[in-house]
Amino acid sequence: MTVVPITSADLDALEVSWFSALCSDDYRYLGVPDGALRSSWEHCRDILLEAEKQGFRNILCPSSYQVGEDTLSFVAGCAPLTERVNMLAAVRCGEMQPIMLARTIATLDHMLKGRLTVNIISSDFPGEKADSSFRYQRSREVVEILKQAWTEETINYTGEVYDFKEVSTDPAQPYQTGGPLLYFGGYSPPALDLCGQHCDVYLMWPEPKDNIKQRMKDASEAAAKYGRTLDYGLRVHIIVRDTEAEANEYAESLTSILDDDYGKLIRDRAHDSISLGVAHQAKARELADKFGYIEPHLWTGIGRARSGCGAALVGSTDQVLSEIEAYQKMGIRSFIFSGYPHIDECISFGQRVLPQLKTCSLPEAYGRVPAETPDTPLGVGDRH
Repeated sequence: MTVVPITSADLDALEVSWFSALCSDDYRYLGVPDGALRSSWEHCRDILLEAEKQGFRNILCPSSYQVGEDTLSFVAGCAPLTERVNMLAAVRCGEMQPIMLARTIATLDHMLKGRLTVNIISSDFPGEKADSSFRYQRSREVVEILKQAWTEETINYTGEVYDFKEVSTDPAQPYQTGGPLLYFGGYSPPALDLCGQHCDVYLMWPEPKDNIKQRMKDASEAAAKYGRTLDYGLRVHIIVRDTEAEANEYAESLTSILDDDYGKLIRDRAHDSISLGVAHQAKARELADKFGYIEPHLWTGIGRARSGCGAALVGSTDQVLSEIEAYQKMGIRSFIFSGYPHIDECISFGQRVLPQLKTCSLPEAYGRVPAETPDTPLGVGDRH
């Protein structure tokens, strides 16, 4: 029995995703920059291609104003290089005029032939310190305009931020029926309300399981107000080895030469560094035992040098599989894993754990991806 009602209650498979380090976030030793692991096009591309080779079904392409790759440019560049893996493109709402964003996403959706998913984010822009209520209102309006663009013939929208009248949606019609699935993470009441009304997958960062259950209940209540259900996802790092001792030893090595002042500098430079979610990750580190574990196999040491997702599942193959099964029983259907270095840990997980999991593409499970090229202006529809 799942913790809350979920959209994909009958789905017996998991969307298992990896992470491409577009935002200067790949290390062998946390807090020790390695030029070979910089967020260059070549390195980030190679992470994605290895993830597809290993059989991951989606890959998160994050967004942050740091040295690295622009998200949508990266996704476009990788579209012709991949055949099976989906791409979860992080989109910070308001960076682009919403109707043009709808068109850009529709273009990518056609390039990927329905292998696109979208992570809606609401953090500040570079140089901006906007009120939280404004940021979420802006995001709400962007999402509502995207949905109009993807499902209706014209856009007519009046909000507090945007106002559009009688704009044709022909240039913005997507490949997928109804457009890409929307993934969303956030803990504040405005965030939960936005997710509950408009998004498909509620993403959470690692915390003790009782906390995760409460996050799911909060999001489910927000969705129920609109007569909806959600699916749930967990974004968490991974360290898996043949034995628990080997995994623990590797975890210890990751932070073995970390300077805590430099680790704080890394955390603070992220645009989400003062968010409520990040505060919860910091709280988990404070409550962990002297080895950094907040509960068996959930290690918070990574959060010493990383904003956002700040803990890892650590253990043997069987232990990691047991943890994933426990989350699945709670109702989690999507996992976004990562590890350091990203290619090495992708291979480790891909060889040890992934073959023992039944995986799926959530857009396919939702019936969003048409069997043939759709009847759209960018597909096989009439040109106007």
